[in-house]
Amino acid sequence: MDTRTTEDGARSEEGGVVEQPDLRKLGEALSDRVEVRSIAITGLFVLAVLYTLYFARAFLLPIVLAVLLDFLLSPIIRALKRMRVPEPLGAALVILTLLGAVGGGAYSLAGPAREWMDKAPQSIAKVQVRLRELRRPVEQVTRTAEQVEAATDVTKRGSQEVVVREPRLSERLSGTTQSLFTGAMEAVILLYFLLAAGDMFLQKLIKVLPQFGDKKKAVAIARETEASISTYLVTIAIVNIGLGVTVTLVMLLLKMPNAVLWGSLAALAEFIPYVGATVMLGTLAMAGLVAFPDIGHALLVPGAYLTITLIQANFISPMVLGRQLTLNPVAILVGLVFWWWLWGVGGAFIAVPLLATFKIFCDHIESLAPIGEFLGK
Repeated sequence: MDTRTTEDGARSEEGGVVEQPDLRKLGEALSDRVEVRSIAITGLFVLAVLYTLYFARAFLLPIVLAVLLDFLLSPIIRALKRMRVPEPLGAALVILTLLGAVGGGAYSLAGPAREWMDKAPQSIAKVQVRLRELRRPVEQVTRTAEQVEAATDVTKRGSQEVVVREPRLSERLSGTTQSLFTGAMEAVILLYFLLAAGDMFLQKLIKVLPQFGDKKKAVAIARETEASISTYLVTIAIVNIGLGVTVTLVMLLLKMPNAVLWGSLAALAEFIPYVGATVMLGTLAMAGLVAFPDIGHALLVPGAYLTITLIQANFISPMVLGRQLTLNPVAILVGLVFWWWLWGVGGAFIAVPLLATFKIFCDHIESLAPIGEFLGK
């Protein structure tokens, strides 16, 4: 058998040449397959996280709310500790004060809110009468659609129709109120234990880390992140309260009934950017049309609110928060829609604080800094 070695390392047997496999191309093909597999696994992991967040919202929402409130109230607990007040006692005092303030405010506003809710059907009818001239084209289209629907019902009269009774409004409100109360109680209890624990979780993390450099870095990141988050939450709460006070004073100047109610609702609506202001604008427009016979005076109410919110959003908030804590409007809108889709109204309220918290956390982690830069303005 005639076997010889060629110059390029290939072996020929009986005059035939057998080429060696190209290891470089084989490695590229294997790396491509590994990359595709890793992308597929990452996509499945993201879907699993979204699925868990959606179906575990009743469990996760109170926890996230308690953690955000812990960032907000931790500086007060530390100040009380420097005054030789133990952390468990300080946490109890802070939570009782917070519950008293919220309960007192809700009780004082319950009467006016109930009065407006009782008058809502008459108010809507009154607004419809005053805007009938503007609604005539829409009513004509609606009347035509009803005629077409009536003709369709005549042709289908012989068929049997099955009607599924939906839950009544009172049943829905009862279930929603019960779930909200249960979630609020869970958040309050968890908040107390978080505030009473103080730096226990940070101490546990430092104890677990093996190297001294990692311990120092963890402490620095934790302190800076917590300080930035608490600063943001306190600042945004003060800005929203200031907006509510301004709206209250303007409503008093316009002789709007229940001015404190509208100012409080404006402050709460400001925690839901864009959507809250839009809903509040429509509500004030309807309330103004009900309260005042003059159209010009009635339109001053939503116009004044719109002016205040525009000034607050474009001048006051950027000046107070600064560039570092200002979020990208696109990121705010996407985050708001995302958390509203996942957790409903509760998710909408915590969407912006949660997004700001994530941005601040990314700013203090070197590997996540590009994400923080993208979320910033």
